[in-house]
Amino acid sequence: MPKLQTWNSSDDHPQMIENFRNYCEKRGFEVCSRLGERIGIRSSVVRMYFIYGSFITIGFPFLVYLFLAFWIRIKDYTRSKRTSVLDI
Repeated sequence: MPKLQTWNSSDDHPQMIENFRNYCEKRGFEVCSRLGERIGIRSSVVRMYFIYGSFITIGFPFLVYLFLAFWIRIKDYTRSKRTSVLDI
């Protein structure tokens, strides 16, 4: 009978969380940071309002976040592809 591998190392768990956090920060949609730059406030404040708003309104700000992320990606894509007027 094969032995099941158990997770009992407390040192690996914080490292996994840190790796996941770094992955999300590097490849995230950057919605909060861009919105904070445009408004003129810190991105951590914008993130806090998204989190609190999601708890209070049962997820509606999360849908707004996904919409903004999609819109930012499309905007970046169109700006990166057209570098000159003659490219159109």
